[in-house]
Amino acid sequence: MRRETLAALGLAALPLPGGGALASGGGAAGGEGLHLVSMEEVTVPIIDSDRVNGALTFKLVIDAGSDETAKKVTGEMPVLRSATIAAGLEFARLNASALRAVDAQRLDHDLTAALKAAEPGLVRILIVEVEARTG
Repeated sequence: MRRETLAALGLAALPLPGGGALASGGGAAGGEGLHLVSMEEVTVPIIDSDRVNGALTFKLVIDAGSDETAKKVTGEMPVLRSATIAAGLEFARLNASALRAVDAQRLDHDLTAALKAAEPGLVRILIVEVEARTG
């Protein structure tokens, strides 16, 4: 948005989300900023009473914390994806249903724990999209 539009809406003085942080280092001094690595969409089955009752689909972004960890995470993506699928399957088995909202906070906790076990250097996992549907 243009500055004039923001001023007309009374939003010109509001701080930007993230404090103006730059993605992937973005030229910030000393390597500061966000170092984000996206993962392809993951879909796991929701199994209830020995049959597939739907699918849980989610997209993640990994906050690597530093440029070198981001490079390491990118190189280890198959291992991290495997850990993500395993944690997603366990979450879907125990906590998901195609007929109710996904507990994104619990999913975030489970995925963060699994991925930090696979790569201790990462900061956190950001769930950017989550959906449970019948199938």
